Amino acid sequence: MRTGTSERTTRRFRSIRRRALPGLVALLLPVAGLVGLTTPARAADTGATATYAKASDWGSGFEGKWTVKNTGTTTISSWTVEWDFPEGTKVTSSWDATVTSSGNHYTAKNLSWNGSLAPGASVSFGFNGTGSGSPTGCRLNGGSCDGTSVPGDEPPSAPGTPSASSITDTSVKLSWSAATDDKGVKDYEVLRDGAKVATVTTTSWSDSGLTAGTDYSYAVRARDTAGQTGPASGSVAVRTTGGGGGEQPPGQHVKLGYFTNWGVYGRNYHVKNIVTSGSAEKITHINYAFGNVTGGKCTIGDAYADYDKAYTADQSVDGKADTWDQPLRGNFNQLRKLKAKYPHIKVLWSFGGWTWSGGFGDAVKNPAAFAKSCHDLVEDPRWADVFDGIDLDWEYPNACGLTCDTSGPGAFTDMMRAMRAEFGTNALVTAAITADASDGGKIDSADYAGASQYADWYNVMTYDFFGAWAAKGPTAPHSPLTSYPGIPQAGFDTDAALTKLRAKGVPAKKLLLGIGFYGRGWTGVTQKEPGGTATGAAPGTYEAGIEDYKVLKGKCPANGTVAGTAYAHCGDQWWSYDSPATVTGKMDYAKSKGLGGAFFWEFSGDTTDGELLTAIHRGLG
Repeated sequence: MRTGTSERTTRRFRSIRRRALPGLVALLLPVAGLVGLTTPARAADTGATATYAKASDWGSGFEGKWTVKNTGTTTISSWTVEWDFPEGTKVTSSWDATVTSSGNHYTAKNLSWNGSLAPGASVSFGFNGTGSGSPTGCRLNGGSCDGTSVPGDEPPSAPGTPSASSITDTSVKLSWSAATDDKGVKDYEVLRDGAKVATVTTTSWSDSGLTAGTDYSYAVRARDTAGQTGPASGSVAVRTTGGGGGEQPPGQHVKLGYFTNWGVYGRNYHVKNIVTSGSAEKITHINYAFGNVTGGKCTIGDAYADYDKAYTADQSVDGKADTWDQPLRGNFNQLRKLKAKYPHIKVLWSFGGWTWSGGFGDAVKNPAAFAKSCHDLVEDPRWADVFDGIDLDWEYPNACGLTCDTSGPGAFTDMMRAMRAEFGTNALVTAAITADASDGGKIDSADYAGASQYADWYNVMTYDFFGAWAAKGPTAPHSPLTSYPGIPQAGFDTDAALTKLRAKGVPAKKLLLGIGFYGRGWTGVTQKEPGGTATGAAPGTYEAGIEDYKVLKGKCPANGTVAGTAYAHCGDQWWSYDSPATVTGKMDYAKSKGLGGAFFWEFSGDTTDGELLTAIHRGLG
């Protein structure tokens, strides 16, 4: 069906942009990827360190390199480096060391000719791999990779997760259960948002000088009498009372925007742009896209962009530069800073999308295990405070997208039920769903009504109904609000989709109307009005047939409207897109139908002052 083709094209646009990134990643990572891993462990040798660098990344794989250095005063006769890789990351070949694995745990031993290291000497070995390539838990000759472990002495255990009390506008009291150590605990380091803010000898501490109405995350770690530091405790989230200072409290309607992790590359769009455009004060939620679905699990989409990319002070939301050794960097840390500045914003991690929806079919064979894997990743202690829930973008349950799914009409409901059970009632659980309301179309293929009882809302993808995948036309608006005489396909409009979903039993308040911050166009067109013939797709910045609104408003200004959507005929090109005026009309529709709000794909398509989002914000009130 043509709706499969239209929706496939917009997702392919996302996929193509992602495929264009590996070369740039390879240029950035050799410096930014250098990091020493310092997980304490029992030591057999001291006076040596091991550091890791990702030498290059080509998207489907990467090259990693370890460097072992003798920082002591005596010669080391041999070395063994151990580390863990996340699920989905594997070593495929290696050189200058013998590398073996047991599950996700890897061990590298020197060869006969490079085991001996005199004081000050170093040696490197490398490997090729697939996956994210971010190692954890490094050990060198049984001890810490930073060379700080003491022979024969265990580091202290993790203290208990702190509890928070006496929370005011500017202060909080923290208490935790003691750590244990064979030689005795000397003191505790208190971590606020991953950075050490205090060292105390007791199991409680009060933080002060905080900002009212702001989210913070606290953890503690112990240090023993030998100077060894143990692992950090679990973290506790704290929000100070009060607030104001320019924050925009959530209104009656959801105003959600997608932020793409690959946008930080060629598009040069970062979390800080949400602030500088004035958008942060006008949204209620952000969907961070995308995490992958593979091997029956939720997995990282782009490790470098997600949590490793270092930001300079001028690029950062709070004006503070990242350091090489801070626990969390990249978009996740910038989103953390955004939420600290605008506490009303909630962030969901979106999984799937056009390119990565093929994994859902296998994942839902065991919905409970799939949900647990997603919860474990979203609630990873490194970034648990960043996310307020999960969004599932399955394209499409029991229907065809990039691949065809045959899971059955109940599979989507089974997945959403398992997600709600795993995430609980306090987290957000949402989904992006089809807008194909044709008879026997995608809305009819899955039990969206039954699943809606487990969802906070659905993002209904009411765009990409028509486009230049039909190279010769007829020209038609890609996001019509209503049907109109001559529409190429019945059931391919926003009102038809939302009406059908409500008729099936999905509550109106759980439906969000979708807006595309881009247009779709043809070339070789002589007719101004819709319905003309064409010779192919119009040229676009990233892909033929598609262009950001911020470009089109100047390149090809709108000179007509049809079905509540703007269109433009300039030269031999014909484009359709939403303008501030048509967005305002669609928001009036959303309010008249009692919808839960609106969402848009995606931030970087808007103008630098966010005029489309402003229209959503003002239209919904």
